[in-house]
Amino acid sequence: MELRQLQYFLAVVEEANFTRAAARLRLAQPGVSAQIRQLERELGQPLLDRSGRKVTTTAVGEAVLPYARAALAAVEGIQQTVDEFTGLVRGQVTIGLVSATATDRYDVAAVLAEFHEEHPQVEISLTEDTSARMLTALRRGELDFAVVGIADDDPPPGISLRIVIDTALVAAMSPDDPLLTPSDRTELPLTALADRPLISLPRGTGLRGTLERACTQAGFQPRIAFEAAEPTLLARLASRGLGVAILPEIPPEAAAALGLCTLPLTSPRLRGRIALAWPTGGPTTPAARALLIRMQRFFSLVGSLQPPVG
Repeated sequence: MELRQLQYFLAVVEEANFTRAAARLRLAQPGVSAQIRQLERELGQPLLDRSGRKVTTTAVGEAVLPYARAALAAVEGIQQTVDEFTGLVRGQVTIGLVSATATDRYDVAAVLAEFHEEHPQVEISLTEDTSARMLTALRRGELDFAVVGIADDDPPPGISLRIVIDTALVAAMSPDDPLLTPSDRTELPLTALADRPLISLPRGTGLRGTLERACTQAGFQPRIAFEAAEPTLLARLASRGLGVAILPEIPPEAAAALGLCTLPLTSPRLRGRIALAWPTGGPTTPAARALLIRMQRFFSLVGSLQPPVG
């Protein structure tokens, strides 16, 4: 019996499918099937029922499952203990990132490259998704940590947060928009957008959650005409007069270059916030903990800059 066979067995059980398990393991499906068949021959009993649309455990497989999990956890614990004593960082780190944060201003790629250069034995996996889906992935243990947009003051159960970027949200529109009348207007109450087509990030992002919550509290539902994952595209749509974009605060000269005018939103004042999020108790591996600390330092240096907010 080999540890990899137990790893393959667990992957198939969790995915309920050989093909998905092989993709998760980054292996060919026939190889995964062959190893599990070998394990079953060594044990003398079938562990998986392959007769249905989903692969399920047999009675023996269900009884073996907790021991397989315990064996793999024990091996991982041994390796982590040795790594912590020797200072060696290796293994795999899986992180999530809101799409709008992966910009030149926030050169996360450079941080990851520097970390990999220092710790070449660490395999880093990066995924982009909405904040809501990444928070769910954190709770499931599918991510070690993530950079997410948040709308709530309190973190979700089982999640710890550290705010790294906090900026005002503004209404951005073309220079001929009626909302800019009178010309000396310096801010815009949220209720002024009640009947206007709005341009926003998709549902599941922190900015969208903040907007929807504030509109509900103001007594109306936002009329979302366009949505996109990239704030620059939202700005371009607004500059063409297709609606009012809800964006992080933009310096006046940058807004003018995009063909936009912006007004701070009031009643209430809206904030866009980006946070580092990880499972309560911290990442489980030395590599993930080390990379999380590196990311915290990085955002501490750039947090005072104007962010895109996801």
